[in-house]
Amino acid sequence: MSGTKIKGLDLTTIREEFPVLDQQVNGKPLVYFDNAATTQKPKAVIDSLVSYYSSYNANIHRGIHTLAEKATAAFESTREAIRAFINASSTEEIIFTKGTTESINLVAATWGKENIHKGDEIIVSGLEHHSNMVPWQILAAEKGAIVKIIPVNANGELILSDLNNLITDKTKIIALNHVSNALGTINPIAEVIKIAHSKNVKVLIDGAQAVSHLDIDVQKLDADFYAFSGHKMYGPTGIGILYGKKALLEEMPPYQGGGEMIKEVTYASCSFNELPYKFEAGTPNIADAIALKASVDFINKFGKQAIREVENQLLEYATQKLSAIPGLTIKGTAKEKVSVISFVIEGIHHQDLGILLDQEGIAIRTGHHCTQPLMGHFGIPGTARASFAVYNTFEEIDRLEAGIKKAVKMLK
Repeated sequence: MSGTKIKGLDLTTIREEFPVLDQQVNGKPLVYFDNAATTQKPKAVIDSLVSYYSSYNANIHRGIHTLAEKATAAFESTREAIRAFINASSTEEIIFTKGTTESINLVAATWGKENIHKGDEIIVSGLEHHSNMVPWQILAAEKGAIVKIIPVNANGELILSDLNNLITDKTKIIALNHVSNALGTINPIAEVIKIAHSKNVKVLIDGAQAVSHLDIDVQKLDADFYAFSGHKMYGPTGIGILYGKKALLEEMPPYQGGGEMIKEVTYASCSFNELPYKFEAGTPNIADAIALKASVDFINKFGKQAIREVENQLLEYATQKLSAIPGLTIKGTAKEKVSVISFVIEGIHHQDLGILLDQEGIAIRTGHHCTQPLMGHFGIPGTARASFAVYNTFEEIDRLEAGIKKAVKMLK
């Protein structure tokens, strides 16, 4: 398949949208395979940031002058774009945050504070990123609650047969990622939500790794909360979304106090703003929120199905190439996965491999990927991870294969 054109989208046109790709690293053309950490940004996103700061930089919602009204309209148009992108029923259910981590912390600190008590149970999975484990551990320690784990099999898939036994009348919430950042496993979240709701248990989904790959319909899923980050979907850093069902958000106390989230303040007391502003204290990240719409437009222009088809071809090709390298073992061989390959090479430390590949201009991720418990489950300190996006090519995978082989010769 080497040299064969990827079927579907015109990658030459797509790659021209990403200025960062047109450069050399250590004297070699850049190959960027760290997309699970953050995707690169198309010109439309960059132009949106420049346009805001150079043309209508102003604070939002409270100003009556022209720049403020233009900025407010652009900010709120992103909220509507996100509502449509995930098929929420109302923009009141779309909360701007710094990212997935803050979104999860918001729920733990508000809904969790009100609903988790001593002896209650919180269920997470063995595939979770630290950001969907640590907030619940902190809450459990404060409340005297218990955190239980959905186990993982040797392929990196959840053992859902154990879920019914894990859920008891003390279980209040299940917090689960849609896609594993470390392995690429796609979790059967619709099945988990159905089981949980049959037992009156709420569900939070960490969608950070799913939002750029999979079609998300929060109403069809019936998710109680869904969290994701802009920078994983070709958008800016420092901006994210928490979706929550309106009835739940209305019952939750504010996350932070300050401007914007209030209705009225006196020296003696205060009352809180309506949704979604109750959870958006202070001046928000206006520029990046506005530019997030450009990333939604970029994805919608090509369509997630077409993007997935490209990524699946890359995943299949890379799996074939890397599997044939002696001593290389892929960690995470789930039947359903996105374009992520996490691997180890016998006798070689993943960080050494990453350093040598960087010398070839190839960017991968090495380490535990903020999933130390999962790495412990596999009995390893970490992996090398190559993750692919719509702008990657077969030729770049060939370079990865050649780079790994060269590194192996040097290190063994």
